[in-house]
Amino acid sequence: MISVLLDAGSLSKVRLSPSPAYEVVMWLRLTAAGRRHPLLGDPGAAARWALRNPDVALIAQCQPDGTRGLTYMPDLLTPKPSFGPAGHTFAEQLAMMDATSQEVAVHQVATVRFGNGRMPAPLRSALEAGEFGRRVANGMRQFWKDVVADEWTGMHSVLEADIAARSREMAGHGIGHLLDTLHPHAGWSGCRLDVRKGAYEETIQLTDKELVLTPTAHGSDVGVQLEATGDFVLLYPATGLGSVLDRPRTPAMGRLLGQSRAALLSDLDAARTTGELAARNNLAPATVSYHLGVLHRSGLVLRERDRHVVRYRRSAEGDTLLGRQRPAG
Repeated sequence: MISVLLDAGSLSKVRLSPSPAYEVVMWLRLTAAGRRHPLLGDPGAAARWALRNPDVALIAQCQPDGTRGLTYMPDLLTPKPSFGPAGHTFAEQLAMMDATSQEVAVHQVATVRFGNGRMPAPLRSALEAGEFGRRVANGMRQFWKDVVADEWTGMHSVLEADIAARSREMAGHGIGHLLDTLHPHAGWSGCRLDVRKGAYEETIQLTDKELVLTPTAHGSDVGVQLEATGDFVLLYPATGLGSVLDRPRTPAMGRLLGQSRAALLSDLDAARTTGELAARNNLAPATVSYHLGVLHRSGLVLRERDRHVVRYRRSAEGDTLLGRQRPAG
């Protein structure tokens, strides 16, 4: 049991905010473990390809084995979300990772329970070189660009809907009710927030400190982040994820989500290969291939084979979606 004692000053500073960094880490963790999200499904080929980047792989190696309920991963990977829009928040989180001192990085990574009981050699090398913070920030940035950015609009709408609902609950019933109804494993006793979290046993006093309540689209359990530096976060599963993802859509628009796919579709005025599109749009070939597969299954692009070369071009449905008029003849 983790018990968090909150004085009046801390209760007055409780706020709700999504954490883009946490969603990136959990998506990456899902990919590295070869698992599917129960509602979002397979992370995709682009996510698996992104793991080949050494800085992305470094983050994957920070994940715990999860035995005996010990699931700690370095808190520096998921800094407390700040105020403001999600894009601004993620940029600030990356800056905080980059600025992490070597001492803090070494302490947090050493706390992780690794699968074979030993820290992976690439992690040890990055820590000894004092490059860990910079490299994980770069890996997070890369994974966001290659994988998460195109899915963020839908995911963020779920998180914001949960925050709006929780805010109404707090307005109608008070902060105590909100803390007591976030998750079955978290309860409010009037001055103390108790969180049942595996084998952890700890009591922490928050005195005039900010506590951020963060909904997440990944995971079904509650999580806590209680760093001595003031990074106090309680994570809980967002409600309504299934209903939003299952909302009826047209076949094309249901799959066409995100800026990268829209950019690729717009760039197909002429037939192009995967390599050409990757170079023109500054994307990894595997990322382009994944998006083209989605666009092809949606009927928005067509494939043409010329001996050993496959080219893609926009279909009539793709032209209509973009408001482009195909020349007669």
